[in-house]
Amino acid sequence: MSRPGRLRPRSLRSRLVLIAGLLATGAVALCQLAGLVVLRSWLTDQVDDRLAGFRPPPGMYEDLADGSLSHRAPDVLPSDYRVFFYSPRGDLLKDALGRTSPAGPTLPDRAADLELSDGRPATVPADGGDGADWRVLASSGPGQVRSVVALPLDTVDGATAKLLWFGVGLGALAAGGVVLLGNAAVRLGLRPLTRVERTAEHITAGDLELNVPVADADTEVGRLGLALNTMLDRLRSALRRAEDSERRMRRFMADAGHELRTPLTAIQGFAELLVDQPGMTGGRRREAHTRIVHNADRMSRLVDDLFLLAKLGHAPVRRRERVDLLSLCADAIAGTAVRHPDRDIGLQPLGGPRTGAGSGTGPDHGPGPDHDHEEDDGGQDLDVVEALGDGHQLAQILGNLLSNACAHTPAGSRVVVRVGAARAGGETGGTDRPGRVGAGRPMPYGAAVCVVEVADDGPGIAPDDARHVFSRFYRAGPRDPDRVAGSGLGLAIASAIAEAHDGRLELDGRPGGGCVFRLLLPAVG
Repeated sequence: MSRPGRLRPRSLRSRLVLIAGLLATGAVALCQLAGLVVLRSWLTDQVDDRLAGFRPPPGMYEDLADGSLSHRAPDVLPSDYRVFFYSPRGDLLKDALGRTSPAGPTLPDRAADLELSDGRPATVPADGGDGADWRVLASSGPGQVRSVVALPLDTVDGATAKLLWFGVGLGALAAGGVVLLGNAAVRLGLRPLTRVERTAEHITAGDLELNVPVADADTEVGRLGLALNTMLDRLRSALRRAEDSERRMRRFMADAGHELRTPLTAIQGFAELLVDQPGMTGGRRREAHTRIVHNADRMSRLVDDLFLLAKLGHAPVRRRERVDLLSLCADAIAGTAVRHPDRDIGLQPLGGPRTGAGSGTGPDHGPGPDHDHEEDDGGQDLDVVEALGDGHQLAQILGNLLSNACAHTPAGSRVVVRVGAARAGGETGGTDRPGRVGAGRPMPYGAAVCVVEVADDGPGIAPDDARHVFSRFYRAGPRDPDRVAGSGLGLAIASAIAEAHDGRLELDGRPGGGCVFRLLLPAVG
């Protein structure tokens, strides 16, 4: 036995056609029923008017009193009229006027049982229940005689029956026409939705670059298509970001494994050497221990950097407070001077004279790196510059930039830190200038920014190296063969911290012209 749910139309088109057919059939049926009621009422009123206008033949009551009423001709009355009489005692008389066929109305034998008011027509069934109903009208005559005039309703019943069958046929034709024409109309109207369905099937099959066709954006299907296309664009963007993130993660893991393998291999080799050669001299043993400690320290720093990068990610800075960048720069310079006592590191205002490192006055230099910002006054005083952020993380950026400047420039090279407030020079943050690269969102044109520059007058950086300088694990070739290359994570960490502060880190560098690393942070409003 099939379940009732299987009998329901499943497609939207079938449901719409079914609903339209039912509504059309119901409307036709209601109209026919109303017409039937009106027609029957009108025809019945016509019969009542005929009953009310009935005039008895002359001498009818005299003949009834003489007992000669039965000698009158059956056709003494016009048409189908019938007249019945009740005696003064209230008995129904056998003598009646009119034709004897068909059977007359059903009347009680006693006038007391006659539930008729004089002058008010009523409908009674035919005698024996065979034939059409009768419409009757009672009246009182001379000598307490009551007469009942009757007319059959066969004409009314016939007219209403024909109208009823006509309505049934018309309803059937309307339902069939609605089903046929409605199916074609609904199919045509739902054609845009069918195209959306087919496009969705192709997208489900794997063709993710398709868009839903939109014929008319003012229709419901058109607005649905626009909404689906917006959703598809977002899904495609999310998939691309996920694929890009997975690709970067795989590359990051491969690079991290490669970087960790070198010190780990060295530790394993020297440890095996100590185990395999227990009788080695004390000097060689100390050298092996030193190498193990050195590589273990390198692995520890590398793991710490990796952990910091993973913790930073793209998460916003949780601790935001007013940070005095001038004091932060002074502390960073003092800390770097302790580690590099032979270095000349200076602190200048952003709008000060361009002398020494990164001055840009030589013939091989382009415009000074400050030309992309509207400078403040040209005074020499160092002003307090405040930004919102985590002071410890911002100090880490300055420490990395100063350490890089000292590590990648020859001894005796000058390093200058400039700090001040300015206006952003353009929507691109000045990255269209030759030799400039950046990490982070470009600062809006004219926005108030806090600027910290770390400039040196070293050999600069090659353009091929500058393009990848903020990438993780990227290291430019060491210029000093005796210097051990770093992990390649310092600038990646610095750029991640800058992005977390809604800021930007830029590099201006030319071979032979020194480097200028610039930190841009939104100014405190």
